[in-house]
Amino acid sequence: MTYGTPGFAAPNAPVAFADERSWPRRLLWLLVLVGGVVAYVVVLFALVQTENLNLFPALLLIGSVTVPAATLVFAEDGGAAPTAPVGIVVFAAIVGGVIGILAASILEYDTLRGLGSVPMIFVGLIEEAAKLIVPLALYLLWRPRDPRGGIVIGVASGMGFAALETMGYGFQALLSARSLAAVDDTLLLRALLSPACHIAWTGMSVAMLWRIRTSPNKGRAVLAFVATFLAAAILHALWDASTSIAVHGVIAIIGVVVLLTFIRRAHRRQLRAVDFGYPDAGSSPFPGAGGRPI
Repeated sequence: MTYGTPGFAAPNAPVAFADERSWPRRLLWLLVLVGGVVAYVVVLFALVQTENLNLFPALLLIGSVTVPAATLVFAEDGGAAPTAPVGIVVFAAIVGGVIGILAASILEYDTLRGLGSVPMIFVGLIEEAAKLIVPLALYLLWRPRDPRGGIVIGVASGMGFAALETMGYGFQALLSARSLAAVDDTLLLRALLSPACHIAWTGMSVAMLWRIRTSPNKGRAVLAFVATFLAAAILHALWDASTSIAVHGVIAIIGVVVLLTFIRRAHRRQLRAVDFGYPDAGSSPFPGAGGRPI
């Protein structure tokens, strides 16, 4: 190896610190959040003033997507370089959300018909598995070799699922209560909780899935992924089964801490790669998009 090799720095070469050069990108999530909140308030005000129900779909969309989208941007743009191609992230969010919500609905309906009721543990297992369909397909077809992208793909899939589910609950609130106040409360509560629930649970499962390919001990990595998935399903089931604010608070705290931990670890890997001149620092974890060939 020579120091002239692209991607490798000489021992005394200046180090490019990602924290210094990427701070505008690391604040982009805040711009998304503030912009979404402003747009939501404007649409809500216009809807109340004009009583034009044509604005209601826009209210549902903005209210459901703003917080999850800000979380996704935070997960993706807080590091030294993108951990996954934008197209793949968008695909995971849209297609993963649609397929996940459809698969979960169908499986839960079949379980309801077969058992007469749907135990909460089944709901947790079904929905967490449904949100993994698209990430698992990407893992098998694209064969990512960089574990940093797992948390972003997981957050994207969880975001799509959470946004669609929130829109459904918002529409149900309108039909049952016939009140914009009920819709507003539903959107606010579910949007604020989405990073601690669906997004965190799917994010941690996919993050562990992404680590399997590069792990020196594949068996242990698979067991770690299965254990993480089961933990996510159990947290999901406990959330759905409990009506206690204290229990929900504990689960939400766990979700936020886990999500931030996985995101931070992914970003720290990028910083180490940049600091030591590793060739993967700015590469994509997917072949055909700047990453290493497979």
